[in-house]
Amino acid sequence: MIFSDADIKQITNHGLAVQDIEYQIADFVRGFPFADIVHPATMVSGEIQELNNAARQEYIDIYKGYAKTHTVIKFVPASGAATRMLRDLFTFLETGELNDTARKVCEHVRMLAFYDYLKLDENATNTDIARAIVNKYGNMPKGLVPFHKYDNGTEIRTPIAEHLVEGAKYAVSDGDNVNIHFTVSHEHHDAFENEINKIMPAYSKRFGVKYNITMSEQDPSTDTIAVNPDNTPFRTEEGTLLFRPAGHGALIKNLDKMDADIVFIKNIDNVCTDTAAQDTIEYKQALAGMLVSIQTQIFEYICALDAGKGDVNKIAEFVKNVLCVDVAPNADELKKILNRPLRVCGMVKNTGAPGGGPFLVKNSGLQIIESSQIAPTSRDIMNMSTHFNPVDLVCAVRDYRGNKFDLMNYIDKDTGFISEKSYAGRPIRAMECPGLWNGAMARWNTIFVAVPITTFNPVKTIADLLTPAHNN
Repeated sequence: MIFSDADIKQITNHGLAVQDIEYQIADFVRGFPFADIVHPATMVSGEIQELNNAARQEYIDIYKGYAKTHTVIKFVPASGAATRMLRDLFTFLETGELNDTARKVCEHVRMLAFYDYLKLDENATNTDIARAIVNKYGNMPKGLVPFHKYDNGTEIRTPIAEHLVEGAKYAVSDGDNVNIHFTVSHEHHDAFENEINKIMPAYSKRFGVKYNITMSEQDPSTDTIAVNPDNTPFRTEEGTLLFRPAGHGALIKNLDKMDADIVFIKNIDNVCTDTAAQDTIEYKQALAGMLVSIQTQIFEYICALDAGKGDVNKIAEFVKNVLCVDVAPNADELKKILNRPLRVCGMVKNTGAPGGGPFLVKNSGLQIIESSQIAPTSRDIMNMSTHFNPVDLVCAVRDYRGNKFDLMNYIDKDTGFISEKSYAGRPIRAMECPGLWNGAMARWNTIFVAVPITTFNPVKTIADLLTPAHNN
C-alpha cells in the first residue's frame, strides 16, 4: 500500500509506523478468528469457584495482612461519556415520543442526586426536564455526573467520589495510602483533576488516609485507522486519514505502567451508595486474598522447579485443577505456564445484562469471551453460559523475583472487533483492539469466582440511578 508523505507524517505523529497501519488494514481484510471454545465455565464444572463464609473470611485476612506491606492500586477506566447514559432523553427530545426511560426519569426526577442543580420550574414539562438534564450533563464524562446524595442532599457524590470512598474501604496499602488511577479522555482531564482536588482533602480527613491519585489518557499510538467498506483507507473531506480510539483494550498500555503488587480493576460507573456497598467491599478483599494465596503457591512451585526439586506431577496437577490448563509434567513447560500475570475475576449470574462471559478455550485455559468472538454457528453456546463478566478483576503483575511483567507480551493480537459505523454521513469500518479483559489478557493465568449480583451496579442509562443501589 502506498502512502503519501503527508500520510506518513500523520501516521508518525500518531506514534504509529506505516507497518502498523498495513497490519491493521490486513486485519480488516482477513477479520479475526473466532474463539475455539470448549464449553462455558460454570460452577457445576468447577471452573467458577464459590467462596463460603469461612473461605471469604480467610482470604480477607490474608489480603489485609498482605496490603500492610505491599502496594495496591485501584485502576478505573473512566473515559466514558454521559452521552450514551442519556441516549433515551436525546431520543425523546428529537422525536417528541416519550419512551419508557424518559417517562420514568421525568416522573421521578426529584430522586436524582442532581435535581436541585437543574433549577426546574414547578410547572416544568417532560420536555423541560429532559432538556435541562441533557444541556447540563450531555457533554460531561460519566465520572463527573452527580450519582448519589447523602444526608438529605447535603453531600452529593460523583462516581469519582464513590471510588475514593471505596478505595479507603478496601484498597489501603503500605500503611495508610490509597492509590487510585483514572484513565480519562484528553478533553476532560482538567475537569477530573479539578473535581479530585476539590473533594480529596475532605475524604482524606474523614477516612484517615493519604490519597495518591493519578490519571492517564489513552495513548494515541493505540488508535486504529478507519477504512471504507472495501477496506481501503478512509479519507476525510480534507483528504487526511481517519484514526479512531481502539476501545478499552488499548488501556493495557496504561495498565502496564502501574507499579504495584496488586491492581483492582473496576469501571467508573459501577458504584453504589454506602448502604449497598458491603458485599462489594467484602468480595473485593476476598478476591484479592485468593489472588495472593494462589500467587504464593505459584511462586513456591517456580522456585522449586528452579532448584530442580519440584514434583512435576504434583505441579502439573495444580496447573490443571486450579489454572485449568493441560500441560505435560515437564519443568520447562510448567514454568512457562506458571510464570505469567495472574488475575482473579468476579463473575455474576446472568441477568440479561450485556458483557463477556467465562469460557474454557482450547489451549488457552479460562478466558472472558465477548459474543463477537463466538462463531454464528456456535451462538447457542451463549445460552449455556450461567455467568457474565461485570469487570471485577484483581490482578497480580509481578513475577516470582519481584519484577513487573511486561504486559504487552501477554496479548493475543489475533483477537479484536470490527464494526460498521459512519463518519460525516459516510460508511466506515472501525476496529477495536483486543479487549482489556479478554484479548489483552488472553495469556494471563485466570481464576473465576462467583460474586453476588449486589456487587454489580452499573449506570448504563439514567434510569439506573433510580434503582435502590443508587438511592439511600
